[in-house]
Amino acid sequence: MIYLIHTYFDINILQYVTFRAAGAAITALLISFLLGPKIIRTLQIHQIGEMIRKNGPHTHYLKEGTPTMGGIIIILSIILPTILWSRLDNMYTWVIISSTLFMGFIGFVDDYLKIVKKISKGLIARYKLIAQVLTGIFVAFMVLNFIDSPKIFIDHNKDYVQEISDTSISIPFMASNYKSENNINGFLELPKWMYLILVIVVITATSNAVNLTDGLDGLATGLSAISILAMGAIAYASGRVDFSDYLNILYLKGSDELLVFSFAAIGACLGFLWYNSYPASVFMGDTGSLALGTILGTLAILLRKEILLIIIGGIFVMESLSVIIQVLYFRYTKNKFGEGKRFFMMAPIHHHFEQKGLKESKIVIRFWIIGILLALFSLSTFKLQ
Repeated sequence: MIYLIHTYFDINILQYVTFRAAGAAITALLISFLLGPKIIRTLQIHQIGEMIRKNGPHTHYLKEGTPTMGGIIIILSIILPTILWSRLDNMYTWVIISSTLFMGFIGFVDDYLKIVKKISKGLIARYKLIAQVLTGIFVAFMVLNFIDSPKIFIDHNKDYVQEISDTSISIPFMASNYKSENNINGFLELPKWMYLILVIVVITATSNAVNLTDGLDGLATGLSAISILAMGAIAYASGRVDFSDYLNILYLKGSDELLVFSFAAIGACLGFLWYNSYPASVFMGDTGSLALGTILGTLAILLRKEILLIIIGGIFVMESLSVIIQVLYFRYTKNKFGEGKRFFMMAPIHHHFEQKGLKESKIVIRFWIIGILLALFSLSTFKLQ
């Protein structure tokens, strides 16, 4: 909306996506500061508080009743600044807004059923999975029909570009912005059916992974901000001919507008972290974790960085794997020895470290540090190509 001012009054600074991204981040931060206390107070009045599982870490019992569903703060602080500062004729923006709102709504329903209706398991798992699959189908459909195809350079000449398949994904550590003479390219063109499956898997995996990680004060919030920052940098570079040529990545016309959304999300996360850091005065709930996970997955798909997401979101991957390993190992030992044994003291893995005696705040900060290192390493892969 603000961008339209440039159209009518020729205010040149508004045409720069970096300026509008900074504006979106500041606006998101201010909205979270303004709405945060009011929403937290409303949640307290209506007794919408966290229910702590009895077999969880004993240190978490004190968190019983802490307001949850705080993801509402995050979503409002993302969407409003994005609409305010983005170019609304950009399809990338509408795809990620739509997927975020839908999965945020699914998370809200899940929280509502668990906390207000006292249905312990919340939304039935298969319904949640159906929602994730539908989100994946929607994103894939939009990519294949309404988003500009990825482009590569001909003979490294940025004045000449050639479109490649809409179903192309980038391969880390390999230059993906031109076709090599030996046909060993840094991008992979998938059949449409395989691409659809990939998109569904990415959306489902990332939304679930962030949800699993949201077990310590500030952990998922901080890690999401770090990962989204890395994705935002990639979005900006991919949307510019000069940067995509220099970094040997696919040129994605218009993707730089995702920087505005990314910075709004970062501002929202930082604003929410003000209340969610240890000791948390509010939790994001599934409302926030499913939305943030969907944002990460959608960014990776739109930017053709589905594989690189494994590095950028390495902590989320580790958290998910710890749960999978725990379940499989328990089933294996139960079938073989008649009694199930645990591989970790508790899963997800952040609870394992809690059980070993590490303070919650120390675990969170160490995971943040690892997240920053993984994000930096993922960005450095462009110059290792």
